[in-house]
Amino acid sequence: MYRIGWFSTGRGQGSLNLLNAITAAINSGTVNAELAYVFCSRELGDAEGSDRYIQQVRQYGIPLICFSSKRFRPELRKEGKHKPELLARWRTEYDREIMSRIAPHRVDLIVLAGYMLIVSPEMCTRYTMLNLHPAAPNGPAGTWQEVIWQLIEQRATHSGNMMHLVIEELDKGPPVTYSTFRLRGGGFDPLWEELEAKLKQTTLENIIQQEGEKNPLFAKIRQEGARREIPLVIHTVKAFADGKIKIHNRQIITADGTVLREPYCLTDAIEQDIRDT
Repeated sequence: MYRIGWFSTGRGQGSLNLLNAITAAINSGTVNAELAYVFCSRELGDAEGSDRYIQQVRQYGIPLICFSSKRFRPELRKEGKHKPELLARWRTEYDREIMSRIAPHRVDLIVLAGYMLIVSPEMCTRYTMLNLHPAAPNGPAGTWQEVIWQLIEQRATHSGNMMHLVIEELDKGPPVTYSTFRLRGGGFDPLWEELEAKLKQTTLENIIQQEGEKNPLFAKIRQEGARREIPLVIHTVKAFADGKIKIHNRQIITADGTVLREPYCLTDAIEQDIRDT
């Protein structure tokens, strides 16, 4: 059985939705894998959101490993806010503690699903770890908010999501799987027209400051991106569990041993899921 390690901070509903989705996919047989453990970087009492998350993991009966980042060497972490070398030291020491706790559990892949910490070089070189990024390969970098505003500024015609390999450089790992969607047609065209009309009277910077995430075009892009995030994670795990792809020497290898020069495209499967629902 293919075994997954699931990392999360469990901060909010998004993390819980991902947990519920992968559990449902496994229980239904859609994904031929098992969660070897869930690692949570918070413990009971750290926050209300993570308390709910921890309780849900326990209800599922999944092996749970909690290790609070808030309670681990807080003095060193505080000093690290002003001294990057100390923060790097804190991160390495914290991850060594994590690795000692997850060591008894064999896994084939680790998925970061709402994990809010930066992974140390030592840990990401020891394990194959994937993280979700809210943009297509070669798309904008940054948070999902930053990505969307860059797409709007660029007048982009497409966006997407990808799962990328976690490496020593933050958010620089090679894309492994991805899906894309159009930012034109359907309900998008009137919103682009509305934006262009506003830009005749003001600047994009002013729109960002005055409307923020309430801007209709921004909200539409976020909606379409968010509804594809969970399917991408599920289909990515399924592709690994079914043996369609694997990672070797930071390269994507198919079942017949072919090295893929481009990330594995899951757009068709994800769009079919959306049509079905």
